[in-house]
Amino acid sequence: MIHSAVFDYRIPPSIYANTGGPMSRTRKEHIASSLLGQDDGAIRCPRIIRLGLKFKPRSNPLNVLGKLLKSNGYSSPEDLRNEFVTPTIRLICRPCKDESFRIDVASCDPRLVLEQALMLGLCTAQLFDPSRPILWTETSVTRALELFDPSGFYS
Repeated sequence: MIHSAVFDYRIPPSIYANTGGPMSRTRKEHIASSLLGQDDGAIRCPRIIRLGLKFKPRSNPLNVLGKLLKSNGYSSPEDLRNEFVTPTIRLICRPCKDESFRIDVASCDPRLVLEQALMLGLCTAQLFDPSRPILWTETSVTRALELFDPSGFYS
């Protein structure tokens, strides 16, 4: 137990994180694998879907989606909940570096664009939550994400 008389709150906590040996024996490890995307085995976290929208350069993604929403007869993003079937459980999200799967907003079927925008609005950078409000921000609708089902990991 650390007594407050000995523990100085002005000193950064990293100084108190002693590894038990001299600094010459410390090392860094880089993680080279992931459980995400595993479809078989004892631990499964299969990829469910990839999400990503591609907007024209210098366009305002929120204005583009707002116009698309109105032109298809919807008054708000919340109206899309009743139109599309989305996963009913929380999913793990991970940024996706592969840009090739993004759908082009200007040339793609508007229903597919709105479905992807709905799901992106239910995501944070790490979590898809179907019970959260649909939040369209420039950051949320321009993300490229992979969604994984964690039920095989936590079951």
